[in-house]
Amino acid sequence: MKVLVAGRLGQVAQALLRALPPDGHEVVALEPPELDLTSRESIAAAVAAAKPDLVVNAAAYTAVDKAESDAALAYAVNRDGAGWLAAEAAAIGVPFVHFSTDYVFPGEQGAPYRETDPTSPLGVYGASKLEGEQAVLAANPRSVILRTAWVCSPDGHNFVRTMLRLAATRDEVGVVADQHGAPTFAADLAAAVRAMAPALVAAPAGDARFGVFHLTGMPHTTWHGFAEAIFAGAAARGHKVPRLKAIATADYPTPARRPADGRLDCAKLAAVHGFAAPDWRLALSDTLDTLIGPTLTAAAPQETK
Repeated sequence: MKVLVAGRLGQVAQALLRALPPDGHEVVALEPPELDLTSRESIAAAVAAAKPDLVVNAAAYTAVDKAESDAALAYAVNRDGAGWLAAEAAAIGVPFVHFSTDYVFPGEQGAPYRETDPTSPLGVYGASKLEGEQAVLAANPRSVILRTAWVCSPDGHNFVRTMLRLAATRDEVGVVADQHGAPTFAADLAAAVRAMAPALVAAPAGDARFGVFHLTGMPHTTWHGFAEAIFAGAAARGHKVPRLKAIATADYPTPARRPADGRLDCAKLAAVHGFAAPDWRLALSDTLDTLIGPTLTAAAPQETK
């Protein structure tokens, strides 16, 4: 099939460009100005030109802290643009996949959130993404919303790359230990889209395959726990790693509030689409292999005569 991806340079878009072609799918991934989520005309022209079988929105305004002072652009991209793109997909009769976030929840439940739990974003970013979900579902009944969290990959700016950069320059790194969630690797998100795509293209509106789903890695952890795994992997590959210090959210103030417990329950996706939450530690190992090389192994003993 032909898949139109909004976003070309982002982590998920790059992963889709790697994941879909081996199955024979053609991927058209577009950035502004070819596809600009702040322009309805740009979106309509891009969809009309591509004539896709499936549209995936892998573009978003993701600057969580900056969104607090740049709300107009956050809503323009995350709500209006997402809704327009879904509507254009509906106009040509094709399904739509849209990525959202755990930030639609306040993080106060004390247990992993299910898709049916009440939402209550703490900041502009989460609110703009929640309204984007609503706009998408209203515009195209054949839509899948994938809420995810802590996205990482070998590409772009993310926590793994930040930790590796700090490890190279610091003797000690402080990482927040009281925010709970789960890392999710872009390759696993792309694998989910690849697995779902054929059924989505064939399914009619009203099918259980459409709607809101959660997809993160497993097991749940904290940012501090994630950093521990990153540094352990780096050390196993012969790289210098710093001391890791656990700090509280209050020790690292930011303009935007973040959910203290953004864990997501991913059981619905497994039940409906047969795609279970992946083990993020496997994807982390692959990412570290890409970024800094494979783990060191002991040299084979020399044969003596």
